[in-house]
Amino acid sequence: MLEEEEAIEAPPKSPSAIEEEVAVAPKPARLKGFAKMVTGNKRTAFGFAILFVLLVMAFIGPLLAPFDPSLQNLSNTYRLPIWAGGSLPHIFGTDSLGRDVFSRLLYGFQIAAYIGLVSAFIVALIGTPIGLVSGYFRGHTDGVIMRVVDMWMSIPPVLLSIALILLLGSQVNNVILAIVVVDWTRFARVVRGEVFNIREKDFITAGEAVGYSKFKIIRSEVLPNTIPIITVLATLEISIAIYVEVLLSFVGLGIPTSVVSWGAMIAEGLPYLQFDPWPTLLSLMVVILIVVGINLLGDGLREQLDPRLQTIR
Repeated sequence: MLEEEEAIEAPPKSPSAIEEEVAVAPKPARLKGFAKMVTGNKRTAFGFAILFVLLVMAFIGPLLAPFDPSLQNLSNTYRLPIWAGGSLPHIFGTDSLGRDVFSRLLYGFQIAAYIGLVSAFIVALIGTPIGLVSGYFRGHTDGVIMRVVDMWMSIPPVLLSIALILLLGSQVNNVILAIVVVDWTRFARVVRGEVFNIREKDFITAGEAVGYSKFKIIRSEVLPNTIPIITVLATLEISIAIYVEVLLSFVGLGIPTSVVSWGAMIAEGLPYLQFDPWPTLLSLMVVILIVVGINLLGDGLREQLDPRLQTIR
């Protein structure tokens, strides 16, 4: 008798039951608190500290600068930093034009933070929807979008950035535009791959069975589950944007010369590297510390926000 009962198939689920399954569909792991996220691992803690310093110095750096970063004093050139035999008030020394290196480094935080944050936001705003649509609809839609992405990525990014700056001119917003034009494909491809995995989950099938529209499923089910990878990509994009700005400024195609940037400081100090290396070395050290720190933050956040990695641990 029991065997007969077990053989009886379960009745089909009602629409309300399927809706309940959709409602309890797995969401990305949420951290219990901000402090736990910051201290989740050493890489996250260090990376967040670097990002925090970048943001804070972007706001208060100019207030801390003892001199005008563009003020030239040809009678006060090549001053050594204080630890190499220099003296106050130029604690980091002066460059070939007598400008205070410490003040210029502080002002450089502003342009780095602005370009990094704005570029990452716009790139995510463009690339994420494209990746969502391509990964969810698949088929012909995915084929057309990915062919466009492939053709776009076949253009060398450095050459494309330089061409745009030469065409549009050396302006801060033009640098951001060049970064966005080059890097939106990164978001589109990575998000598309993530959506491919999410697309096969049971809660997506349940939502389609209930009759949810495709765009409602994308908005309420797919997008929330891509938040971890989007967060990591946005974090890494900040460091990429800073690096690109430094590179363009180094070759003289970035921001105007009237705006202080670390790339310009490296380029200006390079001819005097043998007898006055400090302006170049200090600028390089700041760039490396910021870029590496933000990259570590992205890696740490991925470990904490990605449910699959949490399951492995």
